[in-house]
Amino acid sequence: MRNDSDNLIVRLSFDLALDVVSFSEMIREQRKFEMASQIFRCGTSIGANIREAQNAESKRDFIHKFKISAKEADELEYWLKLCQASEHYPDPTEKLLKNLKSVILIISKIISSSKKS
Repeated sequence: MRNDSDNLIVRLSFDLALDVVSFSEMIREQRKFEMASQIFRCGTSIGANIREAQNAESKRDFIHKFKISAKEADELEYWLKLCQASEHYPDPTEKLLKNLKSVILIISKIISSSKKS
């Protein structure tokens, strides 16, 4: 197994996925299966695509994987905002929201700097 502990975005996206798993389980316990599934899928996909980008076949492939991660992060942000706005779902934790914002910011910087180089 490879060691990604020195790769900030890989580490942060993995930590985000752990937070997403916990939050989606909290929703699942309330028997809100569809919402739990949506949050779980897009929230864990972010890190999976970032990890896949580490083995990209080209610069274009690398950027493409990060763009997919950016879209998944945007989708996760949507579902979390929906939870916040609805009385039927628990609010996401501050830690989850903060981690998501950090990951979105770093993904954006990686995409823009990769396009320039």
